[in-house]
Amino acid sequence: MKKFKSLGLVTAALFTASIALTACGSDTKTASTSSPTAAATTGATATAAASTTPKADGGKVTITIGAYSILKDSFDVILPKFKEEYKKKTGVTVDFQESYVASGSQATAIIQGFEADIAPLSLEGDIQKIVEKGLITSDWKNNPYKGNITTSIAAIGVREGNPKGIKDWSDLTKPGVEVLIPNPSTSGGAKWDINAVYGAGLKISEAAGKQDPAVAKDLVAKIYKNIKVLDKSGADSLTTFDKGVGDAIITYENELVARIQSGKKYVEVIPQYTTSIENPVAIIDKYVDKHGNREAVTAFYNYLFSVDAQKVFADKGFRSVLPEVAKQYEKNYTTPPGLFNIEYLGGWDKVNKELYGKGAIWETILAEGGAK
Repeated sequence: MKKFKSLGLVTAALFTASIALTACGSDTKTASTSSPTAAATTGATATAAASTTPKADGGKVTITIGAYSILKDSFDVILPKFKEEYKKKTGVTVDFQESYVASGSQATAIIQGFEADIAPLSLEGDIQKIVEKGLITSDWKNNPYKGNITTSIAAIGVREGNPKGIKDWSDLTKPGVEVLIPNPSTSGGAKWDINAVYGAGLKISEAAGKQDPAVAKDLVAKIYKNIKVLDKSGADSLTTFDKGVGDAIITYENELVARIQSGKKYVEVIPQYTTSIENPVAIIDKYVDKHGNREAVTAFYNYLFSVDAQKVFADKGFRSVLPEVAKQYEKNYTTPPGLFNIEYLGGWDKVNKELYGKGAIWETILAEGGAK
């Protein structure tokens, strides 16, 4: 079981090598890993390639998206819709260059020179890393939705018929249950997943009389012992599950919904205690100013909060940030009685320090569980 696992921090070269730019629209060339300007570029070469992004010129403009992996299915629908609408309103043709990798990897790539104009990522902390490097200069949270374009919850996916009888987090600790989860060193989704388990442990101990971090850590540690694979992103983890590996996967609800809609014989299990998930987006001001495409990028940013775009997200299994869209789709979702948010855990600053920091809870669990 253990030989499947991969842990540790991903190097800058791997971050850059993971970037795959694809084009939306016939006027933009599709990059492939065999191309000198594509994903295999590293370091200074990647920076140089990114800096060649065309500026707004006449009737055409290019927008470069650096997104976390799970958004690709939604953006495959949203981008053509936006292109059509923007063309009608302005006469300008928008070409998209797109990169979809694990959220933490994407943030690092942007910091290291991948000139994304806009970054829809998995968690606030990844956006803040970009802010701290001076690439985002505006208040990215200054909108009615605090900068978040989608919400979801952490859930458990199991195979048809739920053969292992999994009903809650504790069932993932049982002998013989193989669990999939992404690696929190690279995946923002993994942090949400682990937050859900850790927070559930706090809730369980609280219900028994007193909130106890030791109980929460123990729940995470016991599930960790059953982890079959730690992939670098949520999308990779789901691909592994699709291949028949594992009995259960901890992931975003929307990913399970999308898989089930596509015909996969999976069952969604919603634990009694789990976390809500908020996924942010930000314009990368430094690169937008360099590319001279702010008008188009701002229009695309605003479109992500439109009813049309939010309905696409909802169709793909996300919970919409727009009240009117959320109301329309509410019958599709179950809200567990013990749902909590990041504030219950003390906010991201506390979580990143106490749960994922050097020598913190997750690192301790890895050490205690042995190299895997």
